[in-house]
Amino acid sequence: MAMILDKVVPFGRSMDEYVKLFNLTDADLNKKIIGIGDGPASFNAEMTRQGKSVVSVDPLYQFSSEEILQRFNEVVDNIINQVKATQNDWVWSYHKSPDDLRHNRVKVIQEFIVDYENGKQENRYVVGELPKLEYKNQEFEIALCSHLLFLYSDHLDYDFHLDSVGEMLRIAQEVRIFPLLTLMWQPSQHLDEIVKHYTSKGYKIDIEKVDYQLQPGGDRMMKISKEPN
Repeated sequence: MAMILDKVVPFGRSMDEYVKLFNLTDADLNKKIIGIGDGPASFNAEMTRQGKSVVSVDPLYQFSSEEILQRFNEVVDNIINQVKATQNDWVWSYHKSPDDLRHNRVKVIQEFIVDYENGKQENRYVVGELPKLEYKNQEFEIALCSHLLFLYSDHLDYDFHLDSVGEMLRIAQEVRIFPLLTLMWQPSQHLDEIVKHYTSKGYKIDIEKVDYQLQPGGDRMMKISKEPN
């Protein structure tokens, strides 16, 4: 599983962000959760501190905490400066400004780094990537996929999305994906076909509005679950 670290932007999100962008209830948070493509999120660290169950899967975890933090420090100011140059194009409702976004991303990665090595030993941070995951059928109650599927629709084709959603449904009773826009802030070209395919297979699909937005129009989350017989 070859990942080139100098091509990665290791930005992670907090537990509060996960709660908002996936519409997670208190009952959801007490379920067995897998986060796919979590990167350096602090969601796992914060949930674990509260005695809750999360496994995070990402190819990034082949690297050490020092390497991940070094890469973050290399890119953070450049990314934030790009955001500042287009500041009026973003929605400043959750993050109040580009500097606030930077502050939040720094806080998240600091929490992640403190937890990371212990978490790897406890198999909470696992090297892996879609569309094939090394877990048993229905091992988890909820699978979360943040800022990977649909966002990178111009890089990841329809078959990748189809297989990835299928794999998440294999290992979890319910799948939630955010956002549904591409990097160009357009609805993913794969979205309608994914909805049609899994609806035809007997899955229930809900597109829910969430209380989180940074991309204009990027306030929708997909929830997929098996219809009860």
